[in-house]
Amino acid sequence: MRTIIFIVAGLALVVFLVMLIGALLPKAHSVTRSVRVALSPDALYTVLADVGQYQSWRHDVKTLQCLADKNGMPVWMEETGGMKIPMRFERMERPSLLVARIDSDALPFSGAWTYRIVPVGPGAADLTITEDGEVSNPLFRFMSRFVFGHYATMDAFLKNLQAKAV
Repeated sequence: MRTIIFIVAGLALVVFLVMLIGALLPKAHSVTRSVRVALSPDALYTVLADVGQYQSWRHDVKTLQCLADKNGMPVWMEETGGMKIPMRFERMERPSLLVARIDSDALPFSGAWTYRIVPVGPGAADLTITEDGEVSNPLFRFMSRFVFGHYATMDAFLKNLQAKAV
């Protein structure tokens, strides 16, 4: 019986420490990744803007549903990592800029990805993605920082994008 009490107390202490550390971390973060893609800027923009085709090359997208446009820009619901995430483009400036935003206040995180496309030669472009995010839940904040890392989703996205471009 004593062992069980120590195990439960130990687990409670771990949960408390995780929540405390998460509460002490800043809610907001900004991270950036850049990669060269073997596509012209216009072709790269087309791939990024065509959300209806995401499932064909983004291996982390389990389901994707295109919804009614907002302000003439695409809106969609994607399921990744067991979560359904409503998304929308809020800026689309062909062929150099896209801004996608999580379209919900009900999730434990929010934010936007800014895609900047710069030509570097025939048939190639540099893509820089900046994630400006906010994680309101201290547990998610801890997990995002120390378990998954702020770059995990972005790195998977870029890996899948480069594989499509080949």
